[in-house]
Amino acid sequence: MDNHFNPDKQHTLKQSVSISGTGLHTGVLADLTLKPANAGFGIQFQRVDLPNKPIIKADCDLVTDTSRGTTLESNGAKVSTVEHLLAALVGMGVDNVLIEINGPEIPIKDGSAMPFIEIIEDAGIEEQDATKLWYSIDENLYLTDEDKRVEMVIMPAREYQITTLIDFNSPVLGTQHAELKTMRNFKEKISTSRTFCFLHELEMLLQHNLIKGGDVNNAIVVVDKPIGEEELNRLKKIFNKDDIEVKSEGYLNNLELRFPNEPARHKLLDIVGDLALIGYPVKGRVIANRPGHSSNVEFARLIKKHIKANKHLKGVPHYDANTPPVYDLQYIEKTLPHRFPFLLVDKIIELTDERIVGVKNVTFNEWYFQGHFPQNPVMPGVLQIEALAQCGGILAINLAGEGQYDTYFLKIDNCKFKQMVRPGDTMILKMELTAPIRRGICEMRGTVYVGGKVATEADLVAQIVKR
Repeated sequence: MDNHFNPDKQHTLKQSVSISGTGLHTGVLADLTLKPANAGFGIQFQRVDLPNKPIIKADCDLVTDTSRGTTLESNGAKVSTVEHLLAALVGMGVDNVLIEINGPEIPIKDGSAMPFIEIIEDAGIEEQDATKLWYSIDENLYLTDEDKRVEMVIMPAREYQITTLIDFNSPVLGTQHAELKTMRNFKEKISTSRTFCFLHELEMLLQHNLIKGGDVNNAIVVVDKPIGEEELNRLKKIFNKDDIEVKSEGYLNNLELRFPNEPARHKLLDIVGDLALIGYPVKGRVIANRPGHSSNVEFARLIKKHIKANKHLKGVPHYDANTPPVYDLQYIEKTLPHRFPFLLVDKIIELTDERIVGVKNVTFNEWYFQGHFPQNPVMPGVLQIEALAQCGGILAINLAGEGQYDTYFLKIDNCKFKQMVRPGDTMILKMELTAPIRRGICEMRGTVYVGGKVATEADLVAQIVKR
């Protein structure tokens, strides 16, 4: 991401790009092609080697295995070890991409995200004409696993930030931490960090033939126990190396560390990849103690559940009755031709080139309560839509330039009434342009909020007509 990268816009690739390699656990050679995708497509995998070429969405609800990486499964197909590629896409700001693969596992390459970042840069990144809708975390969300001593939290923050801490009771690794204050630094500070494992884990995996694609070039091997000549000879044979030894730092001499805390940085890389499976871009600070793929995915599910339960509150305008309005009732009467009893906007509290927010205080003295469920007064839904339309009319007229204008309904779509509006309620009326105004045609999305919850929503189309 350079200084010209706009994080509030969606991005895809400029062209298709490919990479090939062997899967770490399956040992299967696979060809991987990243293809541009339309705005809103998200990240999706396609197994082009299988009948009907099934699609697998990058979604935490589709994770079926986290024992040796993160595996997604859907439509009768699997794709495993997806975390490093996903981390590269997030780190480079790519939102929409189709990933075609002709095998069951993403190539491991050098065990980091850098090979994928290199091909993304080769393809180029293209800004799309679509807004990227961030979800800002507004309260602390926690995940704990006492058995694994895992603790994870995401807290409100202005950017997506991550801090990881690892402590495996290893005299070699000790306690390490890594931090990413902004995703713009992902490539430089995190992407080249490679996966690591302990020698005793490596021995178990080799014994059960579980790392068929492993070699000395794609993992840091931590040696946390003394090993004899016989074991060293066995490792030479496995890795086809003439010289295998344990360095004084406690690492096998297969690789040089790129950072003193490379293992902690790689754990952070895994979090970036696994939390991409939330399906929503988030703003918040993650602090993770002893994270792993299982806890990462569980945490992603927790965050996704919170977002789905609360995203209807996203964008709820803040209303402070003590703050002077942008426009008061006198100005509204100058702008709109409506009068009592059909003027349904009391004041305007926000106005930009793309959205307007108004307020309507509903009282028991409203004329319509006399005949509309008088024993159980409820504001008619059509009048809620009319209030939205009047609010939107002020925005449209404000954008129309000099002269006097009126606005007239052309169409109402996708109208939903989600809760009743009663006497004593304060209606917050939000109208947002969904397309530029062309030839006097104004398309808007309207939402009525009551008590911080959506009461009514609809898509409205109106025409601006000069008086």
